[in-house]
Amino acid sequence: MNAKFLTALPVYNEVAHVSGVLDEVLRYSPNVLVVDDGSSDGTSELLAGRGDVQVVRHEKNRGYGAALKSAFEYTLEHGYDVLVTIDCDGQHQPRRIPTFVQAAEEADIVSGSRYLEHFSGDSVPPEARRRINHEITAELNHRLGLHLTDGFCGFKAYRSTALEHLHVSEFGYAMPLEVWAQAVYAGLKIVELAVPLIYLDESRSFGGALDDAARRLAHYREVLDRAIASYPPPSAGGKPNGCQGPMLCGEKTG
Repeated sequence: MNAKFLTALPVYNEVAHVSGVLDEVLRYSPNVLVVDDGSSDGTSELLAGRGDVQVVRHEKNRGYGAALKSAFEYTLEHGYDVLVTIDCDGQHQPRRIPTFVQAAEEADIVSGSRYLEHFSGDSVPPEARRRINHEITAELNHRLGLHLTDGFCGFKAYRSTALEHLHVSEFGYAMPLEVWAQAVYAGLKIVELAVPLIYLDESRSFGGALDDAARRLAHYREVLDRAIASYPPPSAGGKPNGCQGPMLCGEKTG
């Protein structure tokens, strides 16, 4: 597949990082979209001065999931074959973008994993984030028949045909949980790619009450419950209907 691909970055108040990250992303992706989710720190003005990326701006901050929803819609509206999503805070390495695009030849969703392999120089994640990721990933695997090692990594590649099955209504950081449920019940093939574990800003806020780890974990579980409740019960074999047939959920590649 000689894919026409787009790399999209959700951005909110990233004036300190955005120029350097975009310069690096453009080395590996000829088509770049920035979804500016209501930035107020000068990021919007900086982006307006660049002519080498496309920009979709939300007038108000709507959330991480809302930014990715806009990226999904842009990808489908402009006829791209593959969408790569990458964060703008320096935690993802743009040089890995071509690997994600290549992996999308064999999968509907390619999801980065910071826990699939160990890389030299990996960061030590904040304990609460590591624990919550581990607990929610285990629940995803148990309830949806997946075999993920990282339920929250933002470095992903999606085939456009997969995006047609993903209807984002969760606009916050819990959005991936909704996507996993929809992907499983649509029978999409999912693989993981190992990526380094990099934390540059351990104090980054989730916003409001979600900065409290216990409340964040409870919120994630509420979103997962709601997402699963939107679909039929598992088949007689015990797995969600979407995990049957040739497109097996949770395959991994390294």
